[in-house]
Amino acid sequence: MILTVFAGIAEFERHLIRSRTEDGRRAAQARGVAFGRPRKMSKRQEILARELVREGKSISEVARTFNVHPATVYRCLEHQDGL
Repeated sequence: MILTVFAGIAEFERHLIRSRTEDGRRAAQARGVAFGRPRKMSKRQEILARELVREGKSISEVARTFNVHPATVYRCLEHQDGL
């Protein structure tokens, strides 16, 4: 019976922690805090990478130029298609 009471208290405490964390995240977003991993390439670099690919450079050459993985260059190209 005591374990059931402790489990209930723990569940309630977990709910409080989640609620406070979510409130903190919302407040940070309202202040303009960026979440997640930093970008590997700036917007200017992405534009230049797209131009290089359009000019006929291979994906691996462009990736080596910017010192990134080829998948990063492919993502740049996908984002261009989405705009």
